[in-house]
Amino acid sequence: EREIWYEVFPLFLLSSTGVYSQITLVESGGGIKNKPGETIQLTCTVSGFSLTSYAVYWVRQPLGNGLEWIGGIWYDGSTSYNDDLKNRLSITRDTSKSQVYLYLSALEPGDTSAYSCVRYTQ
Repeated sequence: EREIWYEVFPLFLLSSTGVYSQITLVESGGGIKNKPGETIQLTCTVSGFSLTSYAVYWVRQPLGNGLEWIGGIWYDGSTSYNDDLKNRLSITRDTSKSQVYLYLSALEPGDTSAYSCVRYTQ
């Protein structure tokens, strides 16, 4: 029986909003090979804003395809998930560390993507 290996690539996102404040979101925890069935944890460390004031979303982009919304966590801690992933997905946060976490279980080859965290600005 052949093992299937694939990689989850981190994508770093940097955005600035004017001269006086800089908003950064840096994703980490990817770039490693995972076997189907395993669980990954990705971490998004933010600065320049409070997680209790803004929502943070996770998106991914499979090679050669468009962006896919995965889910997000709102300023009040409530979550929203992509219907196709909600049974395998959990998004949490630690406001004291300014970090948002994505857990994706039962990995499939189709989960191979560049994963990014983004701030919801509305």
